[in-house]
Amino acid sequence: MAQALDDDAKRLAELGYKQELARTWSGFSNFAISFSIISILAGCFTTFGQAWNNGGPLAISVGWPLISAFILIIGFCMAELVSAFPTAGGIYWWAAKLGRPVHGWFTGWLNLIGLIAVTASVDYGCATFLNITIGRFSDSWANGSALHQTFLLFAVVLVLHALINIFSHRLISLLQNVSVWWHVFGAAAVVLILIFGPTEHQSVGFLFETFNNSGFGDGDSGPAFWLYVLPLGFLLTQYTITGFDACAHVSEETHGAARTAAKGLWQSIFYSAIGGWILLLAFLFAATNVDAVNAEGGFVGAIFTSSLSSTLATVVFGISTIGQFFCGMSCVTSMSRMTYAFSRDGAVPGWRLWSKVDRNRTPVNAIIAGCGVALLITLPALYAPEGTTTPVAFLAVVSIAVIGLYLAFLIPIWLRLRAGDSFQPGPWTLGRKYKALSWIAVIEIAIISVYFVLPIAPAGVPGNADFTWTSVNYAPIAVGAVLIGIALWWHLSAKHWFTGPRRTVDDIGDDVGRPEPVT
Repeated sequence: MAQALDDDAKRLAELGYKQELARTWSGFSNFAISFSIISILAGCFTTFGQAWNNGGPLAISVGWPLISAFILIIGFCMAELVSAFPTAGGIYWWAAKLGRPVHGWFTGWLNLIGLIAVTASVDYGCATFLNITIGRFSDSWANGSALHQTFLLFAVVLVLHALINIFSHRLISLLQNVSVWWHVFGAAAVVLILIFGPTEHQSVGFLFETFNNSGFGDGDSGPAFWLYVLPLGFLLTQYTITGFDACAHVSEETHGAARTAAKGLWQSIFYSAIGGWILLLAFLFAATNVDAVNAEGGFVGAIFTSSLSSTLATVVFGISTIGQFFCGMSCVTSMSRMTYAFSRDGAVPGWRLWSKVDRNRTPVNAIIAGCGVALLITLPALYAPEGTTTPVAFLAVVSIAVIGLYLAFLIPIWLRLRAGDSFQPGPWTLGRKYKALSWIAVIEIAIISVYFVLPIAPAGVPGNADFTWTSVNYAPIAVGAVLIGIALWWHLSAKHWFTGPRRTVDDIGDDVGRPEPVT
């Protein structure tokens, strides 16, 4: 282990950084954080309704493995990059080194925004299921204001995750490992419950049926369904299997990161894709009361309450809630490391504060700041369209997370493709297959980034007779404002002082000669 630490620290020094974070994570722990953030007990539950309403069983049974294959290709491309450059905040670092500082600037901000949005959406989903679980034990709680109760629980969960990451730094890697087994055995338990709990199941033919409950295309399965509605349903897969860049963000804390982080990244996608598909198929086979599910807007909980006994349904809600809690904990870890790394290079206003680590070598200020912003961007979730229980704001935050993260993935993958044979791979490499795989990754990300800024409901389309602001997908507003903001910031100020990753390995404890960022 001492030799491994020496080799890791040496490689990090070659990349320009001192070993400031504690390198205590095993390869399994590195895999575990991405596996936990992907969390089939989170995304498969919280965004099931998006696929159910926009495509139906077909969007799930066929859409999940199809989109998972594309995401795995993206993962392979990123695994090659983390093997070559195992640094915290890796995606931003890759872009800056393979391109120019401007590439690192845009990648870093998109990645940071995506990670904050992922944290917000996961913790809000956890709060939603926690609210339901509590309500199953208390009638008075169940009859309360669901939106306000969920938001309150969301704030509590967010605070708990911040505190765990601040004060339980030595337990984080252990908790990541526990999270893996909770997801494995928890998902298996849910599948078994859905196999043996219901008195009847759907036929195999049901898996290929199509629903259009979106309101678009008059509810039929014409061209609008195949070209617009069905792709919106793929948000389930694209959102669930994301956040796997966490393997890169904690690479400075992982032993043998050039190999283990690369393996952890693609393996977390692969195993999550298989487990998630099995879990989703169990949902569909148990969905015998389609009307009940439709009545609750496609909410997956309607499957459990309509096909299982009250006790078994409560067990399923509890398993998912705990899994989502683990997921949110991991999201805060990844998000804080990215904030720390990006601030370390002077890109974030107040960088001195966010790049500071405490005596336990934990980026406490970065944790607090990221969780605070996650709370703010979810405030619109206090309101929902009339007659619905799921705020469009939740799906908007989900879209922001997907777009921000995947656009951040696209930039370094494109730059690696452009670098060609001049790229110096690490011990884990794609070889000559990088060209075909990189092109597939770039095209897939470009397509989904367009779809997920489009209106989610007809009432969110400006000019529609039923238009309401609470139905608007504000993802394009948020992402567009951010892109415009960071572009203006770059041209008016940052290009004069931001030079990309800076060397800290040669520093002697001060910042003499370092230009002060203008903010």
